[in-house]
Amino acid sequence: MDTATAETAEWADTREGAGRRSGKRRFGGWSAALLFAGVSVIVGCRAVGTDAVTPVPQLLAFLPWLLVPTAFGLLFTLLARWWAGAVWGVVLLGLLAWFIEPYGKTGAPAGPPVAEFRVMTSNVEFGRATAGLVDAVRRLKPDVVFVQECEYTCDALLRRDLAADYPHRRAVAGGGSEGSVILSRFPLKGTAGVPGTLGMPGAVADVDGHAVRLQLAHPMPPIPGQVDVWERELRGLRDVATADPTAPTVLAGDFNASQDHAAFRRLLDSGLSDAARLGGAYRVPTWPARTTPTFGAQIDHVLVSRQFAADRPRFLDLADTDHRTLVVDLALHHGG
Repeated sequence: MDTATAETAEWADTREGAGRRSGKRRFGGWSAALLFAGVSVIVGCRAVGTDAVTPVPQLLAFLPWLLVPTAFGLLFTLLARWWAGAVWGVVLLGLLAWFIEPYGKTGAPAGPPVAEFRVMTSNVEFGRATAGLVDAVRRLKPDVVFVQECEYTCDALLRRDLAADYPHRRAVAGGGSEGSVILSRFPLKGTAGVPGTLGMPGAVADVDGHAVRLQLAHPMPPIPGQVDVWERELRGLRDVATADPTAPTVLAGDFNASQDHAAFRRLLDSGLSDAARLGGAYRVPTWPARTTPTFGAQIDHVLVSRQFAADRPRFLDLADTDHRTLVVDLALHHGG
């Protein structure tokens, strides 16, 4: 009787252990499947070249970070011994690694350099970082400064503190995030700019006798309900780049987009290059400033046409803004 009881207990323990293992495998399999399914949606949209609908465009900005849930999913497949799932995860890792590589063509412009100048772009977050921007401008002495979210107080401070060194300006006045300013040491001739919810002034600068188109970029962010506005305003910026492909052009500002957004890649496909990438600093995060450079997305850019070379991109942390400031040196080449 005692022997039979012991055998029954051992059998029950074995069955219970098998049940626990089976439960762990089911948990691992379902967890991996859910993680892979979510990542697959984002990666699939990236692969077919669409920004789709919320929450895809918001998550695309952080595409490299999808490596994290994918890696966890692979760990779960090992727990579950789900080998088909492991293949799924490895494929996702490969696609992510492919897409993380810098996008767009690069190449040295033809002809000798005929002019060199320094560009700075800064989103001062409702004007709060204006004092820090003034200090950075005085220290680094850029020749052209693009300022986003420069409301009335910011505009007044820039006039007071920088007008002597930057006598030329183009601005769209506005409160909150709507105001924008281009400051320049070079003479400026105004253009129509790009119509948008936020101010996007434009100009043609006389850079040592060479006409250079300048366009400030600040499309609406792709927040829920505004994705179509964001796409339309990025198309407006693309229209500037394609209006005269032979004209030296600089687009700079807060694009609210990274290279993982199809709308931004179409802008690069128009013949522009990211100056930070040309200078060896692609994917350096610029937003949100509180978590950069550890975590974030590069959404602040200086884009240049094929006549330019770029060097020494620098990312500055100013107080009281959620964006980093970008500074880059540009060289305009003749015959590019």
